[in-house]
Order: sequence, then C-alpha cells, then structure tokens
Amino acid sequence: MGRVLSALGAGLLFGIGLIVAGMSNPAKVRGFLDLAGAWDPSLALVMAGAIAVATPAFLLAGRRGETVLGGSLALPTTRAITPRLLLGSLLFGSGWGLVGLCPGPALVLAGTLAPEAVLFMAAMLVGMLLFSGFERRRA
Repeated sequence: MGRVLSALGAGLLFGIGLIVAGMSNPAKVRGFLDLAGAWDPSLALVMAGAIAVATPAFLLAGRRGETVLGGSLALPTTRAITPRLLLGSLLFGSGWGLVGLCPGPALVLAGTLAPEAVLFMAAMLVGMLLFSGFERRRA
C-alpha cells in the first residue's frame, strides 16, 4: 500500500508541477522552442530547476542501489551514443517541436480531454505498438 500511495503522490506532484510550469500548454512550449520568433525563455528556468533537483537525486540513487521504499533500482548502464539513440532523440524532439507536447505533459492535458492531447496520446500509442511489432520481427 505504501508503494501505491508513494506512486500516486509522486504522479500528482509531477502533474501539478507540469501544469504550474506551463509544460502542459503546447503554445507555451512552442514559444520556448521558437528561437527565431517570439521566444519565451521561461521554460529554461523550469529545466534548470529540474536539473538542479534531479542531479543530486541521481547521484544519491547511484550510491544507494535501491529505492527509498526498498524496491529495485534500474539506472542506465551504458553511456554510448548510438545511431538508434540519435534517431529516437530526433523523432522525440521533432514531435515535441511540432506539437508542443511530450508524453508526460500530454498525459496531464489528456486528463482534461483536450482534443489535441487525446489525439497525441492515441498517435503515441500507435507509434509504440508499431515500434514494438518491428522490434519483435527484428529479433
């Protein structure tokens, strides 16, 4: 029960943070990504804050080897930059720039039943299913 409540609390905190920061507002995100137009630098502060919180947390997690609640911890084991990583990053960044949403904020916005978020989530799920199918065929 403690893990469920912990996950619920973390998810709620994350979602509220995305809303307060403006990350679930596609127009605000596109404004941040529009370096050649009416650039809105406010999301840079959000990113700086996220890095400031995440860096010590990852350093601590790497030393602990388990979660605070005693669960297994799965941290990345490689730092290799592969063509697959670059392609995935390119696709993610392109989608983020075109739509102004990435998976976390889209899920938060989909909770309001905003049509663009629901469509984004549907397209993302279709893409994940296609990728999974291609991976199974490749293996």
